Amino acid sequence: MKKDIEIPEVKHVTLAIAREQNILNQVEWKVYLINNNTFAIENTLVASSGYGEKQGEPQRTSTLRHFLETVPAHTAVMIEPIDEKLFHLTNEYWVSYYIGSQIYDKRFVFVPDSVCEENVTYIKEINLQGILHS
Repeated sequence: MKKDIEIPEVKHVTLAIAREQNILNQVEWKVYLINNNTFAIENTLVASSGYGEKQGEPQRTSTLRHFLETVPAHTAVMIEPIDEKLFHLTNEYWVSYYIGSQIYDKRFVFVPDSVCEENVTYIKEINLQGILHS
């Protein structure tokens, strides 16, 4: 039964979209998974997709899937680059991982136009400027 399934709360795992200068002095945006736990998370799967509208027409990106065998404690891992042309869309990331034999699952959503200069802050875990999902 569905009511018998225990769904544990995700704690100390989050996502950030951060910017950095590349070697050509251009701004690049990247998505990072941050594990602030005192232990590693295992067999992490991140599925990303974007959806919304532009000028009244529906838009949808491809769904990308990324697998990370181990994300050590107090570590950030780059998941994927993201083009700033997608910031007008809802950018959704489903993160699933294991701690021991228990699976954890959380949906992180960056709403349209939330990745903007007004929302940029310093993210100490990755030592970059960006948007940290709360």
